[in-house]
Amino acid sequence: MGAFTYESEVVTTIPPAKMFKACILDGDKLIPKIVPQAFKSVEYIEGNGEPGSIKKVTFGEGSQFSYMKQKVEALDKENFVYSYSVIEGDALMNMLEKVTYETKLEPSPAGGSVCKTTSKYYTIGDFELKEEGIKAGKEKALGMFKAVEAYLLANPDAY
Repeated sequence: MGAFTYESEVVTTIPPAKMFKACILDGDKLIPKIVPQAFKSVEYIEGNGEPGSIKKVTFGEGSQFSYMKQKVEALDKENFVYSYSVIEGDALMNMLEKVTYETKLEPSPAGGSVCKTTSKYYTIGDFELKEEGIKAGKEKALGMFKAVEAYLLANPDAY
């Protein structure tokens, strides 16, 4: 088994508290509403969103995958940090044991926020992760982030 780590950063004009609330705290309801082609539903199997909770994400018709299960690893509402692991589902492609994501929103000097994400891929056997696979995943995550940003810009009184 190997572990590969990738980091990315996205800047937005939305303040950290508002983006965290929309994307993380209310994301299970908001994201399927604004990008239904990507996400059909999110339901908790265990817990209510606190660390240790497990949720099932059912992908929309526009996705190549059908579902995944995520385990909430950490939730720090004061410092805008959220971590979860993908622990089951066809998104792991039988090649990954799990994928862990940590997202941290920090104030940007320009007024909005900087979203820093660290992704750790835990491979099965000697499977090697290809750069294009990582890039495709990053682009999907960025698209979702930008969709939430656009929603918040179009609905300034939300959150």
